[in-house]
Amino acid sequence: MGVRKKNAADARKEANKSIYFAVLKNCPTSPRKMRLLADLIRGKEVYMALNILKFNPKEASVRLEKLLTSAISNFEAKTGQKPEDSNLVVKEVFVDSALQMKRLRTAPQGRANRIRKRSNHVTLIVDSKKIVVDSKKQEETSK
Repeated sequence: MGVRKKNAADARKEANKSIYFAVLKNCPTSPRKMRLLADLIRGKEVYMALNILKFNPKEASVRLEKLLTSAISNFEAKTGQKPEDSNLVVKEVFVDSALQMKRLRTAPQGRANRIRKRSNHVTLIVDSKKIVVDSKKQEETSK
């Protein structure tokens, strides 16, 4: 490995130490169906997002729920803090398309139709919510 690539890889590894994330690769659900669920939980508090996924009837919600619990446990492992104390929120969720399995289905008159079985990659990033206290409001409440 060249020096430039090694330096870039080391910088990437250092940056990943302060990011709390989980990745799900080659999930056999179409990206469009997974994005519907990802949009539901983006920006929500972690435990609110877990409840949304737990009671959602879609099949992909089970996989996304598992991924979210994995991201929470990664946060606990890296920081040593409890997620309840640190105001964790789902910062980013993005769904990318992965491999497509191409199959053939017979059609009338000797033809064949192509079936594309899609899969996706999901990346979920959690972060602690910064609580900004406005000093003017604090002074007004103290009066």
